[in-house]
Amino acid sequence: MAVTLTEKAASEVKRRMDDQKMEEAMMLRVAVTGGGCSGFSYALAFDSNFSDADDSKYECHGVPVVVDKKSALFLDGTTVDFQDDLQGYGFRFENPNAVKSCGCGSSFQA
Repeated sequence: MAVTLTEKAASEVKRRMDDQKMEEAMMLRVAVTGGGCSGFSYALAFDSNFSDADDSKYECHGVPVVVDKKSALFLDGTTVDFQDDLQGYGFRFENPNAVKSCGCGSSFQA
């Protein structure tokens, strides 16, 4: 499994899906894109498209998660958490493949 959501992250994803009244077929797409101050950036989006040839699909705490196969190479073993406290607010990525990360934690080098 390339990416794992913590219970807190899954709860936040479900809350956002409910708030936006998304259809049942909607999934959380986790991806890596080029860019950011360290070379690669993390991307989270809601998506209803899935390709057996290009994507992997699984479920974490009741949330359907999709990762394209290219991103999976960089995300294998990554945990996505959600933080809502004095230290910050938002999704946080713990990626064992990252050799360097930027200060804000939104981009990395692998």
